[in-house]
Amino acid sequence: MQPANASCRSQGDLIGLLVVRQPCSRAILQNKARAEGPVKGASMKDFRFRPVLCVPALRLSVTALLPAMALSVALSAFPAFAQQTGSTPETKPVEQAAIDPATTVVATVDGAPIYLSEILLQIQQLPQQYQQAPMEQIYPPMLDRAIDSRLIASAAREAGIQDRDDVKARVSQAESDIISEVYLTDKVKDSVDEDALRKRYEETIKEDADAGEEVKARHILVASEEDAKTIIEELKNGAEFAKLAAEKSTGPSGASGGDLGYFTADAMVPAFSEAAFALKPGEITEAPVQTQFGWHIIKVEDRRAVQPPSFEQVQPQLTQDMTREVLTKAVEELRAGVDIKRYGPDGTELQSK
Repeated sequence: MQPANASCRSQGDLIGLLVVRQPCSRAILQNKARAEGPVKGASMKDFRFRPVLCVPALRLSVTALLPAMALSVALSAFPAFAQQTGSTPETKPVEQAAIDPATTVVATVDGAPIYLSEILLQIQQLPQQYQQAPMEQIYPPMLDRAIDSRLIASAAREAGIQDRDDVKARVSQAESDIISEVYLTDKVKDSVDEDALRKRYEETIKEDADAGEEVKARHILVASEEDAKTIIEELKNGAEFAKLAAEKSTGPSGASGGDLGYFTADAMVPAFSEAAFALKPGEITEAPVQTQFGWHIIKVEDRRAVQPPSFEQVQPQLTQDMTREVLTKAVEELRAGVDIKRYGPDGTELQSK
């Protein structure tokens, strides 16, 4: 496992973990109820695990965009690719497993070699939908881009661009960015591995061992109280709950016999939760339960202590959290004992934090 995906993050991405927090959707879901009418939120209670951090994942250089039009035209000629939704695995050359990209020459420019590793790196820097294109489609424009970039760089050197002060300053900044990225990546790699993640997971689960109770239930949702009462009578006369739910429920779970899976009390609207958690396994509400979504008949099938999400479910989030902690500590240690003065845009000294 690559700790925190550190090898593919830019310095900006790593620093972003210290300061950027945006709402993200997560899929630590322990039941089927999240899309149902009575659900209070989009996901169930998930212990202390919080929404993951969102950080930018892509920065393209100017030269990387040179043949973008050619790439777009090449790919648009294949309707099947244009309709892909992102489920296709990342494409790699068939021969890649048998060759060494670092030594495989794919072009020469005035005798200077361009290696397959350069092409593969360019592909990794593209937006995800382009990375998923078949190699025979994406390889030619990528090769042209590498050749054009080499030609432009050669022309720029012949023109002495590298000797300009503004260029030297940008090269120096790029060098600082690269070595900073490697430094931070190494810090993360040393601390955030699978053993550390599993240890954090076990600690978190242990702290949340007494997380309460959840029930497994089915429900039938109808528009009127009268309809709900009629269904309750049918159930009392021996009708099968799942069958009636499939036939009469207006909720999305009707197709699955009204199955809501397991949920905690705070996952549903209060009226629904109060009725469900008052039942024992096998019991059905004796009277219809009204919520803003309509009238419900509820059947509880099981009760148990809240089950924690699996390690695999929370591993990406734990990686993000631990990476942020490592980076925060690293920066705090670098700042300690250093005389830092801060100034505003007008040049006046700012008060220390």
